[in-house]
Amino acid sequence: METLRSVRSAAAWPWISTVARLGLAAVWLIAGGLKVGDLAASARAVNAYQLMSYDAAKVVGAIQPFLEIALGLLLLIGLATRLTAAISALLMVVFIAGIVSAWARGLQIDCGCFSAGGALAEGKEAAYGLDILRDLGFLALAGILVWRPHTRFSLDGLLMGDAR
Repeated sequence: METLRSVRSAAAWPWISTVARLGLAAVWLIAGGLKVGDLAASARAVNAYQLMSYDAAKVVGAIQPFLEIALGLLLLIGLATRLTAAISALLMVVFIAGIVSAWARGLQIDCGCFSAGGALAEGKEAAYGLDILRDLGFLALAGILVWRPHTRFSLDGLLMGDAR
């Protein structure tokens, strides 16, 4: 009985990891795609956190959308899945820390994850708790892929001789 459970679990994990890989790929592609058209807005969103100089925020804001798109594409095709997931996890931890920092300092900003970001209009409240929960979910997807990077329909699988 225990052996059957182990076989089923082993068969399910590549599919679970595939869903995690494609879900996280979509997150990065959407987030980066929404920012890449307006790098100045991306820089303003980074600057709103007040964690670095404006010049540094401009550089980070200019690089971030391209990094997100690159991570999304690598995950979409399933190339270097474990490494890409580890970088994704690290970025999620940085994003969560940034949101926690903004919340702790009483800043009222839009996180800029899927929008132009920046300061919120007078009287609007930031939804930091929801932003953190969402990013923890994305961190969990990355964690699954770091732990179990073998997925279906991936370039990694083809390169390793697994045509599934």
